[in-house]
Amino acid sequence: MSATLVAKGLAAGHGDRVLFSELDLVVAPGDVIGLVGANGAGKSTLLRTLAGLLPAEAGVIRLSPTTATVGHLPQEPDRRPGETVRGFLARRTGVAAAQAELDRATGALAEGAADDGYSEALERWLALGGADLEERSGEVAAELGLAVSLDQPMTSLSGGQAARAGMASLLLSRYDVFLLDEPTNDLDLDGLERLERFVGGLRAGTVLVSHDREFLARTVTRVVELDLAQQQVRTYGGGYESYLEEREVARRHAREDYEEYAATRSSLEDRARSQRAWMEKGVKNARRKASDNDKIGRKFRTEATEKQAAKARQTERLIERLDVVEEPRKEWELRMEIAAAPRSGAVVAVLRSAVVRRGDFVLGPVDLQVDWADRVAITGVNGSGKSTLLAALLGRVPVESGSSSLGSGVVVGEVDQARGLFLGGESLADAFEAAVPAMAPADVRTLLAKFGLRAAHVPRPAASLSPGERTRAALALLQARGVNLLVLDEPTNHLDLPAIEQLESALESYTGTLLLVTHDRRMLDAVRTTRRLEVAAGRVTDHR
Repeated sequence: MSATLVAKGLAAGHGDRVLFSELDLVVAPGDVIGLVGANGAGKSTLLRTLAGLLPAEAGVIRLSPTTATVGHLPQEPDRRPGETVRGFLARRTGVAAAQAELDRATGALAEGAADDGYSEALERWLALGGADLEERSGEVAAELGLAVSLDQPMTSLSGGQAARAGMASLLLSRYDVFLLDEPTNDLDLDGLERLERFVGGLRAGTVLVSHDREFLARTVTRVVELDLAQQQVRTYGGGYESYLEEREVARRHAREDYEEYAATRSSLEDRARSQRAWMEKGVKNARRKASDNDKIGRKFRTEATEKQAAKARQTERLIERLDVVEEPRKEWELRMEIAAAPRSGAVVAVLRSAVVRRGDFVLGPVDLQVDWADRVAITGVNGSGKSTLLAALLGRVPVESGSSSLGSGVVVGEVDQARGLFLGGESLADAFEAAVPAMAPADVRTLLAKFGLRAAHVPRPAASLSPGERTRAALALLQARGVNLLVLDEPTNHLDLPAIEQLESALESYTGTLLLVTHDRRMLDAVRTTRRLEVAAGRVTDHR
């Protein structure tokens, strides 16, 4: 079914804080619209509003035809207790809800009710792929390498397996409009390529949020920017690279227009002040010489004063007629540094014939030495053992055989996949202060504010923060305490585009040892590395 989603005059906010307003959007068949903006600009809120999961504060949303299906796939697939992989796939594809409605309509029909709802429910179930979902689920799971039973609980899956299950739910979906919130998170390079092919082949309209710049460049046909700083919504035709160029030109023109307006207004105001000063001087002179009998001189002085007054009024009218140009608001910008601890010894970490076993997965044997100032990129598909390798190098997991050791003077700073320090029930401030006990509470709040975590965030339970906010808190820790071994495990997950670029800039000036796990293709190109470790099925290949 060809479907079009139209939004007119949408507005959303949190309390008194406006996220966006007067937003117009048309999502036609074949459109791939990239939704961009800083974290907190309202991207996820907009997707949820378009999906009908949140009421619009203003404006309307129309779907044509009204029976079309809209699929919203959130950025963090919720793993519900007791739900199997099979149940997860049925729920995410919309088939579970369609099946429940079909069962209800079938029951009503069996009891002799009119056929009003049955035909529509059956048509919806068929359109969403309910008839062959079982068969397709097995095929897609096998194709993605999701080597688990579909009857296994979702809560028992590893991070890599859950990412594959999420990808499977997307590939199995047959919605008429797709709303995808961070579909690239936790995907390896193979998964990213599959996702690109899937999105590129859709006939349905798609709106997606992603912080993977290469994915955006390869998929989107149009960009909608939620500019929180300027309180504006802008639409850019063309792809992502075109958007970057047009945005830069637009920002430069906005600044130039404001500076031209400000200079013109300032010049006119100076002129008006001078004219008023001359007028006031003429009035004083006229009063001082009012008693003399020089009628000609008095007339001349009066006319001159009146002329200056007329000029001043004319200049003030020019000021009033100027088209006001608002000054572009300065955007919040993460200016990040990574504090360096004194350098460690020459040898930072060593694995000697090390074997690590986690359930059925075995890493090794691995022989590996990381030296001071090595900058190591670690690549491999999900589930190949990258995070296990990091844990072994850092001494976080015991080795079954062989040995693992850290060098002398090594101070580790880590941004892990789960952002584990900020998943508890304590407040953000308490979690941060526990990690950096020597830091004064006032300094903690100042640093968190620098990373966009302000007064409203500080008392909240750390686990209630968004994934992007938890990532920024983890990055703030790197600035709070000096490190000489920096370990980044998928650091770009949930970070917005400006923050990713700031992180890349900070890594360029960092002089210590770096271990970087990422599937972000542009980050791999942008960050200077000295060697690459490729992990495949528990084996490590060192490319120097």
